[in-house]
Amino acid sequence: MADQASNRPKVDPDEILEGIRTWVEIESPSNDAEAVNRMVDKVETDYRAIGAEIDRTPGCDGFGDILTARTPWGGDEPGILVVSHSDTVHPIGMIKDILRWRREGDSVFGPGIYDMKSGAYMAYYAYRHLVRQGKQTPLPITFMFIPEEEVGSPTSHEAIEEAARRNKYVLVTEPAREGGKIVTGRRGSARFQITVNGVPAHSGLRHQDGRSAIREMAKHILYIEGLTDYDRNVTTNVGLISGGTGTNVVPSECVIEVDMRLPDMEAVEEFVPAVLNIKKIDPDCIVTVKGGLNRPPTKKMTAFRHYTSMPKASPKRSASICRICIPVAAATGISRQHWASPLSTG
Repeated sequence: MADQASNRPKVDPDEILEGIRTWVEIESPSNDAEAVNRMVDKVETDYRAIGAEIDRTPGCDGFGDILTARTPWGGDEPGILVVSHSDTVHPIGMIKDILRWRREGDSVFGPGIYDMKSGAYMAYYAYRHLVRQGKQTPLPITFMFIPEEEVGSPTSHEAIEEAARRNKYVLVTEPAREGGKIVTGRRGSARFQITVNGVPAHSGLRHQDGRSAIREMAKHILYIEGLTDYDRNVTTNVGLISGGTGTNVVPSECVIEVDMRLPDMEAVEEFVPAVLNIKKIDPDCIVTVKGGLNRPPTKKMTAFRHYTSMPKASPKRSASICRICIPVAAATGISRQHWASPLSTG
């Protein structure tokens, strides 16, 4: 009866889900700065309402703003950095059709709900729960929201590195893997743009005079895709392709964009040059390769091993000791962890 009458704040799953919904329904594709900033506005409003100290850096190069929210306690002492991103991969309008908000049993759908608005919101909710209880953490907490993670953090990675250096621990609110495993290591990524320039000609009248850029590129695509080695956890993907000006013209240009994932620096040293050193097959074509390693591979951090094995007092505060047991995994994707994990001081 006493518990039923208590005014003590409780963690309410329905309240959490409704909060996640308010964030998910603000669509925020990376390359739409105005849309991303609508999401940033919402996050800023929510954190201001619970007393966080806000700093907002205007975006550049067509991307949205970087937002940080810090607990009012702890001063400038190195603390905990919680990194999230406010952008998603989904274009505006998905929530009205393919990815409309809906719940099917224990599964909930919506643009960016898994990567990563639910994790970002739950970090906010945890902080709000502390505030509701009038509690403070031993270390200050800084929540950082970056606007363009899904396209490689081109304008924010330096800010992430700087923030990581000022803190002892870094947590990234990306989703867990199968079985609820926490990600403690990630594959690296390389990105390439490859352009082939051929010789244009009318395909009906002077086909023999042309040198097809698409034909040349097709051979290189097969080579690049053939670099995938599942046994070594190396994957290559030609994700974008464009070329040609008309069906009756031998195409003079073809451009592809390539994503490569790499488990360790040994693979980086082997596979990145394999793309950078691509040479033309047709002597009358020109092949140009740009790009390289985008984010280095990261391994499980010593600090995380220490953190997951720290003694924790039992609920009864007796002399008995239990240990925090957290299942861990190395992830195949990329995230802000690549910029932050080597730099925190913990």
